[in-house]
Amino acid sequence: MEHLEKNRRGFLRAAGGTVLAAGVAAPAALATASAQAAEGAAATQTRESQAATTPQQALQMLKDGNARFLAGKMRQRDLLQQVKATGDGQFPFAVILGCIDSRAPNEWIFDQGVGDIFNARIAGNFINDDLLGSLEFACAAAGAKLILVIGHTECGAVKGACDDIILGNLTHMLANIRPAVAAVTGFESDRTSSNAAFVQAVANKNVVLAMARIRERSAILRDLDDKGEIAIAGAMYDVRTGQVTFM
Repeated sequence: MEHLEKNRRGFLRAAGGTVLAAGVAAPAALATASAQAAEGAAATQTRESQAATTPQQALQMLKDGNARFLAGKMRQRDLLQQVKATGDGQFPFAVILGCIDSRAPNEWIFDQGVGDIFNARIAGNFINDDLLGSLEFACAAAGAKLILVIGHTECGAVKGACDDIILGNLTHMLANIRPAVAAVTGFESDRTSSNAAFVQAVANKNVVLAMARIRERSAILRDLDDKGEIAIAGAMYDVRTGQVTFM
């Protein structure tokens, strides 16, 4: 992996400081972030706070954020201040691979602000080479500690795959979800989008397969996961309640 580290350092230099490697945590910065959180205000992610975050803590931060969202107690944020604070560099603690569905805005449902998370979105939240590259960038180059693959209920892309929809470029896209359709057994009486239980079973399986494919198809992310430098998790968002269930 030595050549990967050299390539990573070269990329970071070429990026002109927009993306920086995590450094040693600065006590003053961490104390400021803790104080802001205690007061109910959200701190902007920094190199120091990112470096101090473990993969397990990153997952808990998302769980806590959804709990605040459900309770209607989202943290106060000055978004314009966060824009200015992140103008010269970004230090997200996680990258979320989710669907493009307008009802599932990840920053809101996890109560996160500008610069907190990378947000990779595609209809059906599946994995392909382009998205793997994005995840590698987020973790290996930019220091994110967690990959969360999140599906959602009532997913139109999953329904389209269940019904084997043929429609322009959508046909090719839905082919990425059909392995999840095939992997779900049972439901022989109705394996279409009319069967809500079948659709949800496919959505769940689609998340599980995406998680597995990240490790199978990316040596970089698999190595980081094996070393405990990142974690890969899955979740399902309920568009009717706002609740995220972690797998």
